[in-house]
Parts: sequence; C-alpha cells; structure tokens
Amino acid sequence: MNHNLYLKNILDTAIKNNASDIHFSEGYFPVFRINRKLVFWEKENIINAEDCKNIIFSLMTEEQIEEFLKEKEIDFSYNFEGRARFRVNVFFQMGAVSASLRMIPQKIKTIEELNLPSRICKFLNYSQGLILVVGPSSHGKSSTLAAIIEEINHTRSSHIITIEDPIEYVFKKSKSLISQRELGMDTKSFARAIRSSLREDPDIIMVGEMRDPETIAAAVTAAETGHLVFATLHTNSAAQTIHRIV
Repeated sequence: MNHNLYLKNILDTAIKNNASDIHFSEGYFPVFRINRKLVFWEKENIINAEDCKNIIFSLMTEEQIEEFLKEKEIDFSYNFEGRARFRVNVFFQMGAVSASLRMIPQKIKTIEELNLPSRICKFLNYSQGLILVVGPSSHGKSSTLAAIIEEINHTRSSHIITIEDPIEYVFKKSKSLISQRELGMDTKSFARAIRSSLREDPDIIMVGEMRDPETIAAAVTAAETGHLVFATLHTNSAAQTIHRIV
C-alpha cells in the first residue's frame, strides 16, 4: 500500500463530502462523520494494524512520532496541500495506533454567518475582563471564538495572543497584531503561556481551552490585571461553569 497516496485519497474524499471528522482504526474501513452521522467508507479496504500505523505516521513529523511513542497520545494540526486544515489526535487503543481528524474550515465564519445573537458584538469593545464560551464538545465554541477574534482583528488595533492546542483557525494580517502559540511547538503549557503573555504587551489573550485549575487561575489573574481574556470551557450551563472556576 502507498500510504501517502491512500491518505491523500481519504482527505480528498472528506473534503468533497464535507465530512467534519475522519477516523482511522485497525480492523475498520476509514470512517467519516457526515451530517453528524458516522459513515463507514466501504469503497476502501479494511485497514490492518500495520497499514493504519503507517497511514497515521505519514501525517506526523519525526519529532511528533517520538513524542507520541513516549506519551501514548498527541494533538497537532495538519495542513493538507493548502486546501484544508485538520486538528489531529493520535492515540493507542488495544495496543494499536488510531487517529481522529477534525476538519477546520479554511474560512473563518463571521458572527452573522454563525447566526450568533447581535449582543455578542458588545464584547468586541471591552478592554478587560474574562469572557467564556462554554458548551459541550462539537457545539461551536472554537468557531464562535474565532469569529469574535476575527471581528476584532478587522476593527481594532490590538495585540492579540492566542494559546491553542493545536492552532485551529489561522488569522490573517489586518488591523491587529496576532501572535498564535501552539502547545508543544511554542510553549509547554497553557498556564505557563498565559503568565508569559503578560510580559508580551497583550491587549487580548485567547485561551483555546481552560482544562485544569492552573490554567483557570492564570486566566483569571490575567483578566484581573487589566487584560481582556477569551477562553472556552467544556461545561453545559452557566451554573456548572461557575462551579468549575470556583
């Protein structure tokens, strides 16, 4: 099997069918999520363990493979021929290498295109505070945050620092200076990057995910010291969000 060609065909198919996710797992056909439903792509062969590993490793650099074998899991972003970006999670299951890829839209949708309430626009003019975008997985937290940052990018002259794992949406030059930092490649942890950002003359700090108490504490401190902090949190209600933070 030509693993690079196989991978290219699968990614091409995902783009053509507007799949949101791709799954590679030993003993299965490639699996797409299309319109929220899993689709087993029987036009390809069932993947054995060795081919599955080699297909997935063709996505990765030598450094990423080394880290994965040490840590048993890894997150990173993958740019496919400049046509699409994917957020990739590689992991072991029953001793075999597996992967899940989430397609990231090339174009950042606007607040209007996402049909978000107009009152969100008032956040664009804030100069300090902590603004959280919360909800379950795959419910639009990242795209909402990207729309807000992109709107600020086009309307304000600000230094925006994003801290992500991995970088999903890539912001292009406009009125703001945007520094995008990725865990692993640019920094060791969310909390460390937030603390460091306070010495980097930020106006706005975007935290991809507040996933532990240390990151939450660092984000709150950044907001308390006069910065505008945007972040996401995996919670289902305002009450649960307060409980997680406190």
